[in-house]
Amino acid sequence: MNASERPEPPTVADERTSLESWLDFHRATLALKCAGLDDRQLREVSVPPSSLTLLGLVRHMAEVERNWFRRVLGGEDARPLYYGDDDPDGEFHVTERDTWDEAHAAWQAEIAAAREAARGRSLDDRGVSPRSGKEFDLRWIYIHMIEEYARHNGHADLIRERIDGVTGE
Repeated sequence: MNASERPEPPTVADERTSLESWLDFHRATLALKCAGLDDRQLREVSVPPSSLTLLGLVRHMAEVERNWFRRVLGGEDARPLYYGDDDPDGEFHVTERDTWDEAHAAWQAEIAAAREAARGRSLDDRGVSPRSGKEFDLRWIYIHMIEEYARHNGHADLIRERIDGVTGE
């Protein structure tokens, strides 16, 4: 993917279109930050002692999509993909066996599941967090997802610059 393929959010739109467009923009931005790198580069850590990698960020966002759209909004019993009780931050702990192809496929599958979970629902529709028991409406979930991606895209930008000097949006 290159920057010209990334969908630009409309400057005038209804609330739902704006939220979905900004979320898609940030999803595409993370993909753009990973584009053109091999598995070794995608596993390169940011700056010690941090173990943050681009591959770990993609795995993390797959988990975040899964949690908010499938577990909370959809009420599914969707088990974690990369973490567990023995390693609560497992999505960030990548090994030589972890690949872009697997992580990207999982992330794209969770994005597709998120879109399906939101389809036909109003922004006021609610789901319940199995962790906290609190209710969250779809509007809140969209805003939180935009925030989550925006924060991690900042991390991704710095990691990418460290790997090969590429900067930009």
